[in-house]
Amino acid sequence: MEQLIYAGVIGAFIGLILHYVLPDRHLTGLFLLPAIGAAATCVAWDASVWLGLKLDGGWIWVVALGAAAVVSLVLGLLLPRVRRIADEQRLHHLSGGRA
Repeated sequence: MEQLIYAGVIGAFIGLILHYVLPDRHLTGLFLLPAIGAAATCVAWDASVWLGLKLDGGWIWVVALGAAAVVSLVLGLLLPRVRRIADEQRLHHLSGGRA
């Protein structure tokens, strides 16, 4: 079961790499994508175990780390856009419609 811990750490590292590779990283926190990567890895690992993948097989690693990469990439591209829109709406609201 210690393999899950290793997978979670690698998933967090994947999220950290994507944090520095993707644009607009100043709009998300430093630990957001690593946390998302670790969480996605652990959820995919548990789902893979429930679906019957062997712990000593390679496919569980591919599925778990692939989930970390895909989920971190999608959210890393989506969240800055959402943040930018929310910031513009908040500025418009706080300025009384003058900005």
